Amino acid sequence: MNERTVAALDEDWSASVADEVAPWPVRSSIEQYRGAKWAVTTDTIDLAGHVVVRDVVRHPGAVGIVALDDDDRVLLIRQYRHPVGGYLFEPPAGLLDVDGEPPLTTAKRELLEEAGYQAETWHVLVDQFTTPGGSDEAIRIYLARDLVAAVDGRPRTGEAEEEHLPRAWVPLDDAVRLVLQGQLHNPTAVAGILAAAAARHAGWAGLRPADAEWLRAVARPPR
Repeated sequence: MNERTVAALDEDWSASVADEVAPWPVRSSIEQYRGAKWAVTTDTIDLAGHVVVRDVVRHPGAVGIVALDDDDRVLLIRQYRHPVGGYLFEPPAGLLDVDGEPPLTTAKRELLEEAGYQAETWHVLVDQFTTPGGSDEAIRIYLARDLVAAVDGRPRTGEAEEEHLPRAWVPLDDAVRLVLQGQLHNPTAVAGILAAAAARHAGWAGLRPADAEWLRAVARPPR
């Protein structure tokens, strides 16, 4: 079947179920805005003869860390988020905004800077595109175990939102309940907590190595 053929509305998929990189031709991409961390482009795309215009938030990507202690308690920090106007409990996380820095290195730094911990054991827990209908933001969520508190505690980064980041240690089962009851809303927390619970149920079998291939690495458009 021609992969460029627009499918009928009632078509059933018969091949394997796995996301893939298969970009359609972009006729033009106009940068409308560039800020401190991300940009907005207006892209004109040819979808098998249907020409459409889409605004896209261009994002550097991010990492999140679901850190579990020896008692299967998940580490959450309480952080103010201006766009939603409130405080969210979320795993340590950070942008991939250092050129050439491997995602795992970023994750280790963020765990230290935001929580004051290091971890001996790292795996990939889950990958996600946070808002694929309007942004190319991709986030890799790691599972960090065998935690060790930093001798000097949490270093100060100078960022206003990180001045006060109180920690909460929540049993994983309770964290799942908080997600399902609508008490936690941060997408990294929601996806990471549920994925960690599923991974534990499977006896931690099948976890990917910390340097596993990431779809983001090949999906991002050229700049």
